[in-house]
Amino acid sequence: MKVEETSPEVSVEIAEKVPGVNFGSLKSQKRREVITAWLFSAPSLTLLVVFLIVPFVMAFIFSLTDQRLIPNRYVPTAFIGLRNYLRLFSDDAFYRAIFNNFLFAIVVVPTQTAFALLLAVLINQNLKGVRIFRTIYFSPVVITMVVVAVVWSNLFNPGQGFINQFLKFISFGRIKPPGWLTDTHYAFPAIMILSVWQGVGFQMIIFLAGLQDIPAELYEAARVDGANKQQQFWLVTLPQLKNTTIFVFLTTTILAFKLFTQVWVLTKGGPQNSTMTTIVLLYRQGFIQLNVGYSSTIAVVFFFIVLMISILQRVFLKEQRR
Repeated sequence: MKVEETSPEVSVEIAEKVPGVNFGSLKSQKRREVITAWLFSAPSLTLLVVFLIVPFVMAFIFSLTDQRLIPNRYVPTAFIGLRNYLRLFSDDAFYRAIFNNFLFAIVVVPTQTAFALLLAVLINQNLKGVRIFRTIYFSPVVITMVVVAVVWSNLFNPGQGFINQFLKFISFGRIKPPGWLTDTHYAFPAIMILSVWQGVGFQMIIFLAGLQDIPAELYEAARVDGANKQQQFWLVTLPQLKNTTIFVFLTTTILAFKLFTQVWVLTKGGPQNSTMTTIVLLYRQGFIQLNVGYSSTIAVVFFFIVLMISILQRVFLKEQRR
């Protein structure tokens, strides 16, 4: 016999009509459950308010002023309305930063996801020493991005860097080594290469967990039907990793729009703003030029851009789950 689930409100209404039921105890139990739920939620809600909602409200207020990082008593902060927003939408550096953020996400997210899936499939084999390879592939994730960027700055060195020396060696000196971090055509691709190398291990571990959760019976059934390894990958592995892929795609996209550390360490947004990103522009305006009002404007606009992208992603991926 199937028992239908009912909500607490419906249960209380039913209890009122049933003789002999202590309605007061049910109501008291429900109140205790609500209080317990709020107590468990309180730490997370407090952190959400303190570190997200309050800073955003403050940023919006500052964006309507000419607030400086170091206040000057002789030049008090003044309310300037939408002047910062008008300045922002006529700022070429801002448009370049937004373009670079989107370009980085469009290139790095699918590339990193594909490499992560490939590595996860490779290290999911029952081979001797496979744990060593898992450690090697994951090790860049646990290294601080600043350290990674410094190491790669030496690799990208146009004179004695390993990458250019390797290009010279394999081409017998016929390939002219590029100035990876000084050429406007190569600086941003160099940052993309670094970012893919450093972050692919994190997505690899997530895919590996998804692969190990796929029932072995599905592969046995596919082999019985005559499917080879490639067909098993496309017909069994990928469909079973659908939700995992969606999670990886969303998290990687969010990380892509937070691009800052490697850019600041390697190029600081140069040369000629070719590697400028929104967070770098925000940091430069707020902490280098001390213009908190204008940097707050960048933060507010960027927040709504990322929010809109996240909503569109969720709507699209929700349709894909069906």
